[in-house]
Amino acid sequence: MTDHLQTPRPAPIEMWGGIECSHVRIGEAVRNQLAQTGHASRLEDLDRIAALGIRALRYPVLWEHHHVGGGQIDWRWADERLGRLRELGIRPIVGLIHHGSGPLAGGLLDAGFVEGLARFARQVAERYPWVDAYTPVNEPGTTARFGGLYGLWHPHARDNGSFGRCFVNECLATRAAMRAIRQVNPAAQLIQTEDIGKVHSTPPLAYQARYENERRWLTFDVLCGRVDPRHPVHAHLIDCGIPRAELTSFVDDPCPPDVLGMNHYVTSERLLDECLERYPANTHGGNGREAYADVDAVRVRAEGLGGVEQLLLELAERYQRPIAITEVQLACTREEQVRWLVEIWQAAESARARGADVRAVTPWALLGAFDWDSLLVQPRGRYETGAFDVRGGRPRLTAVGRAITALAREGRFEHPVLSTPGWWRRPVRLEYPAVPAPATGRGTALASEPRATGRPLLLLGTMGALGRTFLDACALRGLPVVGLGRRQVDVADLRALREVVAAVRPWAVINGTGDEHIDTAERAPANGRRDNLTTAENTARVCAELQLPLVTFSSALVFDGTASQPYVEDDRPNPQSEYSRAKFAAEQAVAACWPRALILRTGYLFGSAEANEATARVLRALASNRRVGASAEHRFSPTYIPDLAHAALDLLIDDESGLWHVATAGAPTWFEWTRQLARVAGYDPDRVVPASPRDLGWVAPRPRNATLGSNRGQLLSEWQAALRRFAATLPGDRGAVAA
Repeated sequence: MTDHLQTPRPAPIEMWGGIECSHVRIGEAVRNQLAQTGHASRLEDLDRIAALGIRALRYPVLWEHHHVGGGQIDWRWADERLGRLRELGIRPIVGLIHHGSGPLAGGLLDAGFVEGLARFARQVAERYPWVDAYTPVNEPGTTARFGGLYGLWHPHARDNGSFGRCFVNECLATRAAMRAIRQVNPAAQLIQTEDIGKVHSTPPLAYQARYENERRWLTFDVLCGRVDPRHPVHAHLIDCGIPRAELTSFVDDPCPPDVLGMNHYVTSERLLDECLERYPANTHGGNGREAYADVDAVRVRAEGLGGVEQLLLELAERYQRPIAITEVQLACTREEQVRWLVEIWQAAESARARGADVRAVTPWALLGAFDWDSLLVQPRGRYETGAFDVRGGRPRLTAVGRAITALAREGRFEHPVLSTPGWWRRPVRLEYPAVPAPATGRGTALASEPRATGRPLLLLGTMGALGRTFLDACALRGLPVVGLGRRQVDVADLRALREVVAAVRPWAVINGTGDEHIDTAERAPANGRRDNLTTAENTARVCAELQLPLVTFSSALVFDGTASQPYVEDDRPNPQSEYSRAKFAAEQAVAACWPRALILRTGYLFGSAEANEATARVLRALASNRRVGASAEHRFSPTYIPDLAHAALDLLIDDESGLWHVATAGAPTWFEWTRQLARVAGYDPDRVVPASPRDLGWVAPRPRNATLGSNRGQLLSEWQAALRRFAATLPGDRGAVAA
C-alpha cells in the first residue's frame, strides 16, 4: 500500500471583530467613541461579541484613556476587559492609538511622542504578557492627513510639513513600540492597519492617479524598509522636511508587519476629474500643477468599483505577506450593510483561492459609531449601527450580527435581501454623469436593474401615503416588493387574503392598511373597526399560518393622555375614541394571533403630498395667506413617513417582534409644530394662531399628551430635523428655503 502525501488544506478564514474606539481631539473637545456607544461602562458587551463567533477582537488599550499623569497608568479598565476576553477565548489585537495623538500637549508633533508611546507599549506588554498581537497606531497615513494636512483633527495643521512629521512620527512610534513589546514578548505580532483603496482618473490625470496609487502603500512601504531614494514618494517626504536619516533608518532597520491590515470602505476608491464644473466645490482640489475634483469613484466611474478582491491580490503580489481585512463597515440601511459584509467575505475567499494569504475578515464598529458622516467634526449624534444597535441602552442584535455568526460558523449567510446586489452595483449609485476611467484597473459589473430572483415582500395597502412611501423605500433599497391595494385584495376578506398570500409567496408582509381619519371613525365606528381591526387581525392570522414575519402599525392615540411624560411600550393604554379603541383591539388581536409580529406604534404621520393630507392642507392655506389654527394644548409625536418606513424595514430585516414605539423625538404642541412647519417652508409663522378643539372641528376626543418614547430604542431623529428634511422636498423655492 502506498501512502500519498497531501498538502494540508489551509485553515478557514477567521472572523475577527472590532469596536469603534476613536479618541480624537478636535479643538478643545475630545470625541470618545467608547463613551458614546456606551461600551466604556458595559463589560457584558464582550460576552455578546463572543456569542457572534468572533475569534479575535481589535481592542483598545489607548494611551490617552489610561494615562493619568506623572507617568502613572490606571489599569483597572483594561485589566477587567482583557481578563474577560481571555476567559472567553478571544484573542485581543491591542490598539494603543486610534486616530488619537496621545496625552502629550503636542500630540503627533510632540518631540516626546515616539518615546512616550514606546514606554507605554512596554508597560502594556509587561502587564499583559500573554497578549501576542498589537496595532500600536491605527491608520498612520489617514490620521496624518486628517490632522496634519486637512486640519480636521489635532494638531489642526494644513501643510505638507506637518503631514510628513505626523506620519513619520507615527511610523517611528510603531517601530519603537514593537521593539519595546518584543523585549517582553518576542513572539508578539504587528497587525498594521491602513485604509487601502485605489485612485482612478480621466486620461489627462493618469499621472496623478499612478502617483497616488503608489502613495496608498506608504505606511506598509516605510515599515517594510522600501522607501529609499528610488521610491516614488521619497522625494515628497524629503520636501516635507523629513531628514533622510529617518527614512534610511527604516531601510536599515525595518519593522515589517506580520499581518497587513486592509481597512476598506465603499468610498476608499476615488476618481480624479479635471472637469470641475461637473462637481460641487467641496470636491475641488489639485496638485499645484492642475486643478481637479476628487470624488467617490462609486458615484461617477462608469466601470464601477475595482473591487476588494483585486485590492487583496495587489497587496499579496506586492508584499507576499499574510493579509487581513481589518475594517468592514457600511453606514447604510440594514440590507445594504449585510450585502456589503457578505460581498467582502466572498471577495476574501475568492482572493484566497487565487493565492492571496488572506487570514481574516473584520466587521468593524460592532457596537456602531457616531458622527463619522462628518469625520467626527460635527457632534450631531448621527448613529450608524453595527452588529448591535445600542440606542436602547442594552445592545440589540441586528441582521449584521446574525450574518457575522453564520459566516463565522458556516462560511455562508442566506437571506432574501441578498437576491439583489448592493447599491454600489446598481444604477442608483451614480450621483454624477458617468465618467469612463478604465486606465487604472478593471471595474465590476453594474447591475442594470435589481433582479428579483428571490421571494418578495408583500405590501398590503398601497393607496395611502404610508403604502406609497413603502413602495418608494423598497425601490430605493433594492427590495423586491409586491404592492396590493384595496382593488387587488380586500384584506378584510380572510379567504381572499389567504389566496393572495399563497400566490405571491412573500418572505414577509407589511400591513399598511387602515383608515387614519379619526373623526370619520367616530362617526362610523363599524367601518373604522373593519379598516383598523379586521384587516390587521386577518393579516396576522395568515402570517401565523405560514410563519411569515409581519409588520403592522398602531397609534399613540391608544393612550388617554393623562401622563406628564412620553409614553413607552410598557405603559398601559386607555383609548378614548372609536378610532383608538379599534387600534388597541387590533394590537391585542395581532399579538394573540402571531407573537412574532412586529407592532409599531407611531404618531401623526406627515410627509405626503396627498390633497387631503393635513400637512398639505396647512401649506395650501399658508400659501394663500390665510390664517391656520392649531392647538396649543395638545402635544404629539410628529413622524416623518419616509423615516418610519426605513426604520420599519430595518427592524423587519433584523427579525424583531413585539411592540415598539417608532416616532420622532420631542414633544411639540400642534401650535409649535405648525409654526415651525411654516417657518421651514418659507411662510410667515405668525399666520399660525392658537385654536380650540371646537374651532378646529374635532369630533373625536384627542389625548392632551400623545407623545411617544421608547425603552427599546429611539430610532428616529428630532422632530425639527425631520421637518427640515420634509420641507426640503417641497417644490420650487420652498424646498430651497428649508435646505
